[in-house]
Parts: sequence; structure tokens; C-alpha cells
Amino acid sequence: MRLRIALAEKGIEYEYKDEDLWNKSPLLLQINPVHKKIPVLIHNGKPAYDSLIAVQYIDEVWNDKAPFLPFDSYLTAQG
Repeated sequence: MRLRIALAEKGIEYEYKDEDLWNKSPLLLQINPVHKKIPVLIHNGKPAYDSLIAVQYIDEVWNDKAPFLPFDSYLTAQG
């Protein structure tokens, strides 16, 4: 849900795919072979696995709108 909210807040169009946790799709296994975790954000053929990391990625790539996270690394780490 976190990624969907972040994408909506930035006004980013995306394709959402449900994933069966017990019968993972070939795409998930190919793009995320080690962790096999969801959610995964795929942008320009590159995956971002953890939802917090993916939100940070969204914030940095689509930086034309107000940021979600502070730019101070210490403040970000304090969460």
C-alpha cells in the first residue's frame, strides 16, 4: 500500500500486478531471484525491493514535487 500511495502522491502512472504469495510469478522470480519478496517496484528494468527503499527511490527520481523524506541523512535514519 505504501508504494501505491507514494506513486499516487507524485502523480505517477503505473501498472499494478497482484502476486500470489504461494505461487510466485516468473516475472517476480526473475526480477527478484534472491529475496522473492513483494512489493517490488520495477522502473527502467531495475527493481527496488523493500517498500521504504522503493519510496525513497520514487522520491529521488520524481523530485519535481514536494519530497516525502528529509534530505538530511540523519533525519531520514531517525524515521
